[in-house]
Formats: sequence, C-alpha cells, structure tokens
Amino acid sequence: MFETAGKKKIAAVLAPVGLVFGLAAGSAMADAHEEFVTSAGDGTGVTTRYGECVKAIGGTAPANCVEPKPEPMMVDGDADGDGVKDSMDKCPGTPRGAKVNSNGCEIIADLTIQTTADHFDFDSATLKPAMMSELDDAARQINASKGNEMLEIIGHTDSTGPADYNQGLSERRAQAAADYLAGKGVAASQMTVKGMGEASPAHDNSTREGRSMNRRVELRTK
Repeated sequence: MFETAGKKKIAAVLAPVGLVFGLAAGSAMADAHEEFVTSAGDGTGVTTRYGECVKAIGGTAPANCVEPKPEPMMVDGDADGDGVKDSMDKCPGTPRGAKVNSNGCEIIADLTIQTTADHFDFDSATLKPAMMSELDDAARQINASKGNEMLEIIGHTDSTGPADYNQGLSERRAQAAADYLAGKGVAASQMTVKGMGEASPAHDNSTREGRSMNRRVELRTK
C-alpha cells in the first residue's frame, strides 16, 4: 500500500513539471519558427516581429523593410596640411607651408630687421630713426596677425670693449626695442628679451662699417 501511494505521489509531482516543460517547448518552437522563417513564399524576405529584416535564401529583403545603414566613420583629417587636426583647427584654410600655432592659426615668420641700417650709436641703447622705422613695420605685422605669436627680441653689440659690458649693453638694446613695440600696441606678454653681447656678429668686426651693422636687434617669432 505504501508503494502504491508513493507512485501516485511521484506521478502527481511530475504532471505539473511536464506541463511546464510542454508549454516552454511550445513557446520556444513558436519563437524558433518565427525566427527561422526566411521566405514569404514569393522569393522575398520577411520582417520578424522584432523588426529584423530577413532575406530569403537566394532572394531579397522584404520591400517594406529598411535595413539600417551603418554610421559613417568620422575621419579627423588635416585639410589645409598645417599639422593641426581639423577638429582643433581654429583657422582652417591656412596657406600650404605657413607657420602656425597650436590652434592652426598662421603666425608671421621671423621678422627681418634690416642690418644695413644705422640702428644704434656706439655704446648706446637709444633707438635711432632707422631702427624705429623697422620696428613700426614689425608692429603692424604683429598686430595684424591672428597667430598670437610670441616674439623674442635679441640684442647684439660689436666686439669693442669688455665682453661682460657688451652683454649688458645688448640686453638694454633688446629692452629698448621691446618698450618701443609695446608703445605701438604689441602686448608685453607676447615679448621676451635676450642679449647675445658680442657673441653672434653678423658682419666683420674688424671694419668700422661691420661694427656698425653688428650693433643691432633681431626679432624671432615662435
């Protein structure tokens, strides 16, 4: 009697389990049926209930199903070839070979101060008219530039006198030029001054003319 009751109990437990399994299997088969349908019967594909486009084997996608196009890849190029990526370039279209800053804006090349002009008297840091004229032109270029360039002003002397004295004189000449440019609207924060003393002659110090041309100031941009 105990054995018979036990078998009935086991059967009672298995019955609901079998029912659940049967329902799950039926659902899975239904889903599988819908997922694996690949033809609408006329050679075209179908759209699943999930909105997916399914092509028929050897056929086409359904006419009313628009397959999403892949997102275009954004390529961050350098259209003007200035070395600054287009996404960072605040001045696109700069001329090829132009010197630019980190924002891609053109900065003026090193400014040439005419060294044949009479810039300074011997043992003097006072700007002469020819030097002022050169600096006026430099100020116009700097103020018109979009590059916010830094300007290095370098003073020089001839070889007459002690080297230590000439070093100080070259620094005073550079500062005189910087002060003049500041008076023409060039921001002091854009300028640095440096003296080279007699160490970098541009002309022959053995002649009077050469020494005169070595008493000079140079401007460099960066």
